[in-house]
This record gives sequence, structure tokens and C-alpha cells, in this order.
Amino acid sequence: MPGLYLSTLTLSHFRSHKGARLSLDDRPVAIYGPNGAGKTNIIEAVSLFSPGRGLRRAAAQDMARRPEALGWKVTGHLHSLHQVHEVETWSEEGAARQTRIDGKTASQTALGRIARVLWLIPSMDRLWIEGTEGRRRFLDRMTLSFRPDHADVTLAYDKAMRERNRLLKDQVRDGHWYIALERQMAEAGAAIHANRLFALEQLQAAQAQAETAFPAADLELTTTEGEMPETVSDLRDALSESRFRDLAAGRTLVGPHRSDLYGVYAAKGVPARDCSTGEQKALLVSLILANARALTQDFGAPPLLLLDEVAAHLDATRRAALYDEICALGAQAWMTGTGPELFSEMGERAQYLEVTEADGVSTTQERPTP
Repeated sequence: MPGLYLSTLTLSHFRSHKGARLSLDDRPVAIYGPNGAGKTNIIEAVSLFSPGRGLRRAAAQDMARRPEALGWKVTGHLHSLHQVHEVETWSEEGAARQTRIDGKTASQTALGRIARVLWLIPSMDRLWIEGTEGRRRFLDRMTLSFRPDHADVTLAYDKAMRERNRLLKDQVRDGHWYIALERQMAEAGAAIHANRLFALEQLQAAQAQAETAFPAADLELTTTEGEMPETVSDLRDALSESRFRDLAAGRTLVGPHRSDLYGVYAAKGVPARDCSTGEQKALLVSLILANARALTQDFGAPPLLLLDEVAAHLDATRRAALYDEICALGAQAWMTGTGPELFSEMGERAQYLEVTEADGVSTTQERPTP
């Protein structure tokens, strides 16, 4: 099967890394070092090989190394489906990030056509017990991995909704002001909903076909407003009918921005929000692995996996099972941990990087198998 991996990664004035150049093969990458050394900064840089703001959802200006704040640049050679692409992404003096692929200016959506990147970070551990916005974002990241144009329809929907909300807050009651905006919202909103349902179908199928040490989750897309209108005409009608209620609230109360991801621990029939902390983490890992398996079939190669501090939250048995599944997938997984012992089950199946920090500067060194 053709692979997807980075053979080089170069950071310039990115976060705590003044400069770093890594030479890699297609094996998983185990990154270790003390807390605060700059490990997560490396995988954040890798996350920028996909559309969006990266795994921290940071503004471009916040990624620049301090105190200089001159700007930053991340480059890499990306092997994707028997082709090698030179990818450059950067920001100058706090401006929005720019991207070049093979020397040509490219949109972020273009990144989604040549690469797939998934991540699991500690802040996601509370996914099932916090607000709906985080679950929608989680679902949309998975959806984006299957449908790169999902970012475009989401932006179109959000832009039209902001304009409609402005009219609602200003108590504009003339329906003619709303017609065009509601048509735009209906067209984009129906596409968003269809994309999300497609992603959930892919995830459920991937979980059902796999034998894994991680528990499967039954997933459902729900909404606070009953059933979500699925067609363009139904959503347009729902928006029109909701105007008076929306005027009273000062915001739009119907649409895909009100959807939620509901999960159940399948084997136990227990809602994910009621599971133990360890079970919730295992369900998250299961979804990321299912996403990766489905993408391997859909895209033709396993995605880049970014797993920040994942080993510290799993017992030895599940940790070994995770490493076995990553290797079976053939994915270049970038994993971080405080010490090499957390990756002992990987052995020579991985390549190792040690990150240290002194005087605010991170240093990365390739290390032999521990």
C-alpha cells in the first residue's frame, strides 16, 4: 500500500524551536523529553500539514518564537500516494499563514487533497463531559479528513449566519433582508449535515470490522431542536419559520451549528459521558483508530497520526495494543511522552527523538532505539 509520511521536517522560529531539521523514514516517531521541552510544538508543526489552525487552534502570530516574533516557517517533504511534495507554510510578522505546495501558492484546502492528519491531545480527554462546541469541532475534524471541502462549506455557513445574527440583534423584521442569507445557510448547512453523516457512517463501519483492544462507540448526531432538517428546502423553511423566535433570542436557533455528537460505550450500553475517565480515553483512542482505518481505505494510505502524551494515560496492555495497531495500519504516528520507557513496546518499529530545552530554546536530537 502506498504510504503517507514526512521524510524531512524543518522548523524555523516556530514556538520554542529556533531551528530544527529532522530526517525521517516512514516508521512511527517517538518523541520524549521533560515537560515544557517543546515536544508538543513539534507535532503542532506537523498538524499544519492539514487545513485549519492546527491542533492548538492557535492564531498564526501566536506560533512565532518569542521574544523576536519575526514570523515562523515550517517545511517538509511529504510522501503521499507514490508522489513527493515539498510543502511550506509560514507566517510573517503575525500575518495569516500562507502555504506553498511544490513551489506554487496553494490554499489550505489543497493540503487536504494530498494529506490526511488526525490528532488526539490531552485537552480532548474531557470531550464527552464538556460543551457541545468541542464535540462538534471533534466531529468536523474527522469529517474534514474524509471531505476536504467540508472546511469551505463550514466557512460559508458561518459567514452567512454571522450576517443573519447581526440582523437579528438589530431587530430587523423585514423578511427581504433574510432571504438571500437563509438560502446561503440552507445550501451550506445541508452539505455540512450530509458530510457529518457520511463521516459517522465511515467510523461505524470501521469500528464494526475491527478486532481491537479498545471499546467501540455507538455514535449519533443529535440536535437540541428535534430532528435536523436535512434538505436545502427543509432547512431554508425551518430558518424562515424560526425568525420570530430567533429575533427574541438575538441569534439563530436552528441549523447544524446546534448539532451534537452523542456517544455510547457499545458493549456496556452506557453513555460516554457517564463512563470512567479511563473508559472515555479508550473510546477516544478507538475513534481515532477507526478514523485512521476508514481513511486508509478512503484515501488510499493511512493518515499521519499525532498522539500527544497518549502513552501516559493508558495501562501497559492497552499501550502495547495501541502500538501494535499503529504498526498494523502502517501509519507514521508522532507520539510524545516524558521518557523513552513509555515507548519500550515499540522497539525498533519506531524512530526516536529526544527534546531538551535550555534558556527558552528547544533542541531536538535523533536517538537510537532505547
